[in-house]
Amino acid sequence: MVLTAHFIDHNWRLQKRVINFVCLPPPRRGVEIADGIFKCLKEWGIENKVFTISVDNASSNDVAIRILKDTFSRTKRLLYGGKLFHVRCCAHILNLMVQDGISEIEEIIEDIHKSVKFINQSEARLKSFSDIVQQLQLPERKLILDCKTRWNSTFEMLSVAMKFKDVFPMFKDREILYHCCPCPEDWEKVEKICEILEVFNAITKIISGSDYPTSNLFLNEVYRVKMLLDKRANDENDFIRAMIGKMKAKFDKYWGEMQFAHVRGRRLGSKMQNEGC
Repeated sequence: MVLTAHFIDHNWRLQKRVINFVCLPPPRRGVEIADGIFKCLKEWGIENKVFTISVDNASSNDVAIRILKDTFSRTKRLLYGGKLFHVRCCAHILNLMVQDGISEIEEIIEDIHKSVKFINQSEARLKSFSDIVQQLQLPERKLILDCKTRWNSTFEMLSVAMKFKDVFPMFKDREILYHCCPCPEDWEKVEKICEILEVFNAITKIISGSDYPTSNLFLNEVYRVKMLLDKRANDENDFIRAMIGKMKAKFDKYWGEMQFAHVRGRRLGSKMQNEGC
């Protein structure tokens, strides 16, 4: 377990330091994680200076944070009654939301994955595919295979494959062993879902591409997700509504109680603007 501390120094500059590597042998339950974190904080003498802890959404981490929150509540007053003590990993939640959503077209994604893999497995197939691409005068040349545990790589695979949607059926006519060609209705679904995933991809890049804590970006991007889900919740397409429903359920599970923070942040922004800050 790696512990990283973010803090403000005497000159009001944000600092970031890895403060410990903690060996946690199995079974790595929440109580062991909490003990490991507290021991490290104690060694540094900062156990009474902890403002918030950010972890991913493993159940053992939930237990660890609950134990630490109870411990710190006994010795210090946590800000906002401890509601800001446990910060969940934004990128991880976005990943969980998207994974739930794209499960609505799981079979289509699997067909595209198999298609790309089938074509890339043979130089002869690649040449046949490339010949069709040149015949149709398409600027793109290369298919991308996804990593199934990373949703953004799946999005990239679908986005690139979309550009070759007219090539696949022509390739099927030339390759008798190719049996997983998506139909036109499948491509229509992929196109509509990619419109939604494009927003999530942009947000993930903002959240994950930073080298500093992204609390200044966090609420705006979470609110952007909420607006997108609310807007598409009553979409005319049944599969889009089902997809958005799954994503909203995951959103509400982790961020359903965040309205206080958004309202508070909006009021603070208005106050600063009125005061000329």
